[in-house]
Amino acid sequence: MSSYPPSTIMLFENKANTIRALLKERHETLAVAESVTAGYVQAILSSADEATFFFQGGITVYNIGQQCKHLQIDPIEALQSNGVSAKVAFQMSLGVQQLFRSDYGIAITGYAAPLPEKNVHDIFAFVAVTYRGEVLTLEKITSDKGAAPAVQVDYAEQVLRILEECLKGS
Repeated sequence: MSSYPPSTIMLFENKANTIRALLKERHETLAVAESVTAGYVQAILSSADEATFFFQGGITVYNIGQQCKHLQIDPIEALQSNGVSAKVAFQMSLGVQQLFRSDYGIAITGYAAPLPEKNVHDIFAFVAVTYRGEVLTLEKITSDKGAAPAVQVDYAEQVLRILEECLKGS
């Protein structure tokens, strides 16, 4: 992430440390499942001070086969939606929570660029946050950042904001 402006890096560090503080005071943990963000959320969370006290780890599952194999995603739903739906995000969040035995699971799946061959013209993603098997939030997000890498970073920032809101609300 060093190629990003210092203000962006500081924003990520602040978010990660806020999330750390909220989870650490509760003695609770988090695990992350990513597709469209390809590990950005995990990288940001792991940069927090004392990340090992709250961050159990994560998994990047970039295709349907890996989503189904590692996170027990319903293969029919995944095939029908190209692995991008609210239901898939929810199942990914539950799956990563179980895989890493964490209190919270967070997942994101979506598109960072149009895929005209799959009739995907708008970019969007679904984010799910679960707590001990129950959904806290399931949201559709978008980005206007243009190229795929900038969209992925924007999505990661939105995921952290959503997670922080869930933690402050619970």
